[in-house]
Amino acid sequence: MNATLNSNGPEFISLDEAVKMKTGTRVTFIPGMQALYAEALKNICFAKQIPLIRVLHPMMGIDKETGEDRQAKLYEATSQTSLPTMLHNDERPRNVWIEQLSLAEQIGSVDSPNLIPDSFELRLEMFGLCSIILGEDGIVWNARILSDNPLARKYGYSEQASASALAKIVEVISLINARLEAQEKIGSTYLVGNSLTAADIYWATMCMIILPAPAEIMTRTEQNKGMLMWFESNSKIPEIANILSKRIEDHQLKILNTYCETPAILGGDPL
Repeated sequence: MNATLNSNGPEFISLDEAVKMKTGTRVTFIPGMQALYAEALKNICFAKQIPLIRVLHPMMGIDKETGEDRQAKLYEATSQTSLPTMLHNDERPRNVWIEQLSLAEQIGSVDSPNLIPDSFELRLEMFGLCSIILGEDGIVWNARILSDNPLARKYGYSEQASASALAKIVEVISLINARLEAQEKIGSTYLVGNSLTAADIYWATMCMIILPAPAEIMTRTEQNKGMLMWFESNSKIPEIANILSKRIEDHQLKILNTYCETPAILGGDPL
């Protein structure tokens, strides 16, 4: 679904401003950065027709001018520092994807699609898929620990964990491909049931870590060019490249183009 792109980029408010607000839905972002969990939440909210107020997510590290931890206020407000944080009206912050999804489903437009199925059987399938996409030891988690770096160490990098990460990534891709193939046989182009669910949006967004979206979908910026190079290198790992199917690519493009903010509006400095 085409997004309206302001030539001046999106507006961001400060975290202090966001915390003081008592109305509206606020989500933290890093301008210009394709942070997958933030992009996924943004796409969930886009599908649910929830107007978002974009908030500057404080960067890690110590401020050279003040000597203070840049994320201290974020931790004080939310008891954590991960991206993204979701604030709605004067309710408590939501920092975990499953809580963010639940809130979005509650506050979304009545005209928007139900992203959580009514059927408990379909919910079981959907949340199971979301878990291997977004959860601990899921595909994104394991992609982050393929090599040793500061982000990898945050997610529990060790030589042993890294050695098994690629096999787990390949297993998830295989399961998604098999799922889409089985759904095709019953006439569905979605991961669960016969209509869009959160699993489709989460997979289409998060799988960019091994299947980068084209530039007309994912905007190229000065801030995200390094991340996009990493995603591209992941897609060329032989074990991953050999199992990525046209079926998976077609599903990703359909979901992103039909239900998500396209092109992605990131802010930052366009290339």
